[in-house]
Amino acid sequence: MQDGEVIASVDLGSNSFHMLVARVEAGQLQVIDRMKEMVRLAGGLDEHGYLSQAAIERGLDCLRRFGQRLAGMRRGRVRIVGTNTLRAAKNGSTFIRRAQHAIGHPIEIIGGREEARLVYLGVAHSDVPADGRRLVIDIGGGSTELIIGEGFEPVRMESVPLGCVRLTTDHFSDGKYDKTRMLKAERRAELELMSYQRAYREMGWARAVGSSGTARSLATVAEANGWGDGSLTLAGLDEIRKAVLKAGSLDKLSLNGLSDDRKPVFVGGLVAMRAVFEALGIERMAISDGALREGLIYDWVEREDFDDVRDLTVGRLQRMFNVDAAHAERVASTTAALWRQVEGNWGATSDETNEALPLSTWLDVAARVHEVGLAISHSGYHHHGAYVLEHADMPGLTRTAQAAVAALVHAHRRKFKPSRFESLDEDMRPLGMRLAVILRLAVLFHRDRGEGIAPAQVSARADGDQLALTFASGWLDDHPLTVADLEREQAYIANCGFQLQFG
Repeated sequence: MQDGEVIASVDLGSNSFHMLVARVEAGQLQVIDRMKEMVRLAGGLDEHGYLSQAAIERGLDCLRRFGQRLAGMRRGRVRIVGTNTLRAAKNGSTFIRRAQHAIGHPIEIIGGREEARLVYLGVAHSDVPADGRRLVIDIGGGSTELIIGEGFEPVRMESVPLGCVRLTTDHFSDGKYDKTRMLKAERRAELELMSYQRAYREMGWARAVGSSGTARSLATVAEANGWGDGSLTLAGLDEIRKAVLKAGSLDKLSLNGLSDDRKPVFVGGLVAMRAVFEALGIERMAISDGALREGLIYDWVEREDFDDVRDLTVGRLQRMFNVDAAHAERVASTTAALWRQVEGNWGATSDETNEALPLSTWLDVAARVHEVGLAISHSGYHHHGAYVLEHADMPGLTRTAQAAVAALVHAHRRKFKPSRFESLDEDMRPLGMRLAVILRLAVLFHRDRGEGIAPAQVSARADGDQLALTFASGWLDDHPLTVADLEREQAYIANCGFQLQFG
């Protein structure tokens, strides 16, 4: 990335939306603008998992304002991510489509552990240097990220479904605070953290750091009332708890240092933070200025386009499931060669896919991990592989890209059914099918698990849903098995409306 280049990150959190604009100078980041709005997206999530129209409109109004600030910025220099609430919302894709139009740039939905990785990166670059391990706690509106790392690398990450908006909505929605409700909320938080406390305590850390609004607001209130020195302790949190119970209601809650915009979700954040302190045995927590949005920027500068993170993810899956990496590489190479020939007609612009990663990335990753299911069973291994990839943690891939990779692996062999693509948004399914046809052919050409057909020996041309393959003169006569496979493939892909011609 060149000096003087301006880049931006936007964090679509469950409680608030944040935007950070920075300039790269001499390899360092210079923040030139910040914006934040309390949207409380998670507060608009109903019991059926749908975002309310009011919450959607709050989010869109905010993004239109952000979009005005980002107007004129080059496409590809703005990275926008959605987190817990947009992962969970059943109508999240509807919101994303409208949100992308409002802000004018693609939006990614990232997984919980990818969120944790980026949070840690933002904190590590913003915190004082630390000897030994660093524990980072980020309590958001819908989830809490627990990360232990060394230097700039996380070594253990978890995303717990525990957030200030979620706890407030479930236990204090009417703005009343009493001991019974407080204890019920605290027991719930303790149960959510129980699975992680032993492993985190055994790993240990030299420094604990809190990031984002909940930690910052609690530390500010503690210091303003004489219960802290700018950091957090359990004793300080206990004093805040006493003050909350004494107030008894949101209307009467008045604490020095507590802002009006943080006030409605303050008690939910308090419950989550006290539970984290008690579960992990934290004695003192420093507060960091860095968080997810800073992590997005640093990740971008250090690992532009996520190439090395994605490669590490693919390599980890290959090792874990004993994938034949050499064979996967050959399939990936042929897939890339075929796609380059048809991309002009079968590809889509980033406006059409609304996706930050190129389509070639989806194909490349799918080709490299298409055999992960073999470690489970050869029979129906594409089903097993798709399940693994759908549910695995895959840093370096957006949620959309991960869903696409799982769908491609599911559809790469045997029957070619529209149902294989139901995990994709409806308007993306035709594109997913086209990509799957290319992957299927690449796998077919390497059935002998050797070099198979070199890219120079076959040319591909696409027109609508028709695909024509042309081979070197006499080649098909010398490869009758491939001819039989291609004839069967004609019947398979016709099920989804594709016509395959070859000669």
